Amino acid sequence: MSELATYLPPASLAASAHVSGMEAYQRLCAEAEADYEGYWARLAREFVEWKTPFTQVLDSSQAPFFRWFADGELNVSYNCLDRQVAAGLGAKTAIIFEADDGQVTTVSYEELLARTCRMANALKSLGVKKGDRVVIYMSMSVEGVVAMQACARIGATHSVVFGGFSAQSLRDRIEDAGAVLVITADEQLRGGKQLPLKSIVDDAIALGGCDSLRQVVVYRRTGGQIAWHADRDRWLHELTEGQPSTCEPEWVGAEHPLFLLYTSGSTGKPKGVQHASGGYLLHAALTTKWTFDLKPDDVFWCTADIGWVTGHTYIAYGPLALGATEVVFEGVPTYPDAARFWKMIERHKVSVFYTAPTAIRSLIKAAESNDAVHPRHSDLSSLRILGSVGEPINPAAWEWYHQHIGGGRCPIVDTFWQTETGGHMITPLPGATPLVPGSCTLPFPGIQAAIVDETGKDVPNGQGGILVVKKPWPSMIRTIWGDPERFKKSYYPADFQGRYYLAGDGAIRDEKTGYFTITGRIDDVLNVSGHRMGTMEIESALVGCTELVAEAAVVGRPDDTTGEAICAFVVLKRPRPSGDEAKAIAKQLRDWVGKEIGPIAKPKDIRFGDNLPKTRSGKIMRRLLRSVAKGEAVTQDTSTLENPAILEQLGQAY
Repeated sequence: MSELATYLPPASLAASAHVSGMEAYQRLCAEAEADYEGYWARLAREFVEWKTPFTQVLDSSQAPFFRWFADGELNVSYNCLDRQVAAGLGAKTAIIFEADDGQVTTVSYEELLARTCRMANALKSLGVKKGDRVVIYMSMSVEGVVAMQACARIGATHSVVFGGFSAQSLRDRIEDAGAVLVITADEQLRGGKQLPLKSIVDDAIALGGCDSLRQVVVYRRTGGQIAWHADRDRWLHELTEGQPSTCEPEWVGAEHPLFLLYTSGSTGKPKGVQHASGGYLLHAALTTKWTFDLKPDDVFWCTADIGWVTGHTYIAYGPLALGATEVVFEGVPTYPDAARFWKMIERHKVSVFYTAPTAIRSLIKAAESNDAVHPRHSDLSSLRILGSVGEPINPAAWEWYHQHIGGGRCPIVDTFWQTETGGHMITPLPGATPLVPGSCTLPFPGIQAAIVDETGKDVPNGQGGILVVKKPWPSMIRTIWGDPERFKKSYYPADFQGRYYLAGDGAIRDEKTGYFTITGRIDDVLNVSGHRMGTMEIESALVGCTELVAEAAVVGRPDDTTGEAICAFVVLKRPRPSGDEAKAIAKQLRDWVGKEIGPIAKPKDIRFGDNLPKTRSGKIMRRLLRSVAKGEAVTQDTSTLENPAILEQLGQAY
């Protein structure tokens, strides 16, 4: 890290920032250190409107099942919508929706509240009540956000399932949650294609096991042909027609489950991460305001899908809780061409842009192979802050993002957090933190992050270890739905005597600055001839060969000699090579990694593809890569892949 450039916050931005300068950041940290509960209580009263004020801040009596603000009552939808209208923001644009085909619709806070109330009343008319679970299986849409807000309004617990998941995956989630209702659409539009949703819901139900499910509500998005089950299916527009545009919020305790969000577990059984209402809303609003330095006149765009936690916290809840204007986008970044993001930033005058390193790297490749889609052709002058989310961003991609998208003037907030944490845990604050490419820098004020060894003992800066959080925080996971023992085993393991939250990631802190850099999942640490190496470190080295490499993913495979062998999957900035040419490039890349890290880190196998196998949300499917590396037939569900044909390209190792 000491060899990388440091970027100071722009003076003009720092002067007006919500957290202005490192002294302000340190004061917040000191406040939390001196009076932890008092710090969070102050912020909870400032950022959340309570129907019944809380008197107890943190209840640790049943640790690690911590409770925050437990005797307080609130409603999350009220905090996001009614409160903004009451404050005189009813006419302000809440959502700028851009459809896949480019059509733009704007929705004001007043309109969003009315639509939410009508849907909430429609759900109540179907018998949905407080505590019921509702699965939302939709693409990016205003209706998706309204469905989430409507569930929150009546006290139902929503579980959004990403619209790319298969019938089997959907069935498993309906069954595990005990959902009484599914909200879906006839079809979704992505990249100019009409893709099924309702038919997948039908297939999921046909698999059996969805005994709790009573009804399916269908939003008519495309008008495509779908099967209809008159005893079960209801059109959303028919249900909401004539419903009142007001709906009294259901006031719930702060610990009431707001949502379940399923993540893939190492056992293959999905984990239903359960989040509470009060603490989650606090951290969603707080991090949206401080991390993005969000101001009333900003136009905020988080490119995530509502099927992932990023879309929950930084689309459905955080921005709306602050009365912000945000962009919601139905499509993909490469349709109709790879300049879509840049044209949208120009068209909507986006000022805060939050996206994933995977998207950045793929758009770098597109821009460098086709000048017509290079961001220089779009007016990006409205931007003032950039963000990165989903995985560590390698320094080379960070620098490109900073230079070509931010014009060298926009701070990049490289945010580390997880589905389980509810919001940002380690992140720069744009008006305070000097930036180092590839580092998520310092913990968010009030978050007690640390790096320890296998026994839970702190390791010195400069030495890698296991990332933990030493104190509970308001937006933390409450439990795994229906499996509290799995929760304890996964996140508060006996190895640490249940004292610390285990993030599951390895990290290292810089010796001089104390900045955190995530080195990869603990289970993505390779042991090659007794040497432990994070896959992220090798990936960063490969992508650091900027002349050749656009993107890389590294996994391990069993090896008789070294225990594990390093297998690298590489996307080049030029056409995919084969034969002798591929061998020559593979040797060049091995030598490069040997020079950057050391000979022990040289990949044994290098495989080239036009892309990497990714879900429709842009996540690299590393489990599939592990199967390919081992030479196994891919038997896992590939229905969520955007590009299944890529797997065939990756069969040849060099």
